[in-house]
Amino acid sequence: MKLKLNPLLAGLGAAGMLLAPALVLAQDNKPKLDTGDTAWMLTSTALVLMMTIPGLALFYGGMVRKKNVLATVMQSFAITCLITVLWVLIGYSLAFSEGSTIVGGLGRIFLRGLTLDSVQDLAKTIPESVFLCFQLTFAIITPALIAGAFAERMKFSAMMWFMALWSLIVYAPIAHWVWGGGFLGDWGVLDFAGGTVVHINAGVAGLVCALVIGKRKGFGSDNMAPFNLVYSVIGASLLWVGWFGFNAGSAVAASTNAGMAMAVTQFATAAAALAWMFAEWVTRGKPSVLGIISGAVAGLVAITPASGFVNPMGSLAIGIVAGLVCFWGATSLKKAMGYDDSLDAFGVHGIGGFVGAILTGVFAVEVIGGEGKKGLIDGNPGQVLTQLWGSLVCIAWCAVATFIILKVVDLMIGLRVTAEEEIEGLDINLHGETIH
Repeated sequence: MKLKLNPLLAGLGAAGMLLAPALVLAQDNKPKLDTGDTAWMLTSTALVLMMTIPGLALFYGGMVRKKNVLATVMQSFAITCLITVLWVLIGYSLAFSEGSTIVGGLGRIFLRGLTLDSVQDLAKTIPESVFLCFQLTFAIITPALIAGAFAERMKFSAMMWFMALWSLIVYAPIAHWVWGGGFLGDWGVLDFAGGTVVHINAGVAGLVCALVIGKRKGFGSDNMAPFNLVYSVIGASLLWVGWFGFNAGSAVAASTNAGMAMAVTQFATAAAALAWMFAEWVTRGKPSVLGIISGAVAGLVAITPASGFVNPMGSLAIGIVAGLVCFWGATSLKKAMGYDDSLDAFGVHGIGGFVGAILTGVFAVEVIGGEGKKGLIDGNPGQVLTQLWGSLVCIAWCAVATFIILKVVDLMIGLRVTAEEEIEGLDINLHGETIH
């Protein structure tokens, strides 16, 4: 007895056989969240947040005078809160949503459309909620670094206005240019974890702030020795540990790239700390605590853009150069130019970021960075020029925009505390508190 198939069922069966490969392909193309990657990125996010609070707060707080310690740590804490809210409202969208090559769009304004299973194209194995929080920690520390340049003399209200405007007008667009689909990324600028976006950006803004606001009262004549370098050592140590999240986390995966980024971060930091220490020892007769921790931060800064592209020997070279050049920048250059960069935001972050960005173009190797991502020593001398142009574009936009924002805030409410308030101290005058 022969069974007759219904023609409709037979047709559906044939269609199903034809569609099956397409369905499998569609399933393969769907982003697959990876629990290992997600766990590492949750950890990295916490580590980078730790860099600002308490890391940077203690690092900067220990270096100012006793009458300004609370005001200084308050800046780091308040910036963390302020930038978090702005990032949720519009900052993330401007930096990482689809838009033009100049700035992102408004697709994620107020985090519209974000769901539990949303995935960002730049990080397809982790939830978008984790990616945006990781990037938030970068958006937090960058303006917080600027505060070191104008420490001990800016109004708290002016600082809040300036940081809010700066984060939206300067930081978010530059983050988009380099990482979010903008023109610097299209040019081939290599910045693994923020040499241009974070450090050149913060350092140049800090220098502009120091020049516009002017020197502290008594600068060059009064004793402005750090209040408590133990605080600063603890802060620098927290920065060092947190930086593994900063650099290795920028692999956006628990991968071999993250492992190498962590390794070269350690090597460069140690090399820079020693280079600064020995340079100071030779020129000034004694190796200081402030010197070795400043050298370590200089190494952390310089390896940041290169951390996903260089091998261990390249990282040692970057660290040594950064330690020596940043020592010169924070001492000889600052003295020769006569500006009051209170805590060497420009000397360490601006100069160190620039050194790291350029040396990325020298020491990047394809076997580490991946196809096409190689520098001078790997047969691509043009990468050095690409790095230079990318850095100069960031410097130009940051300097001009920062200057304009400062002038606007000055017209609105004034930038600087009164001479009497500065002499008495910011802690008691701005916050009504003191330490004993």
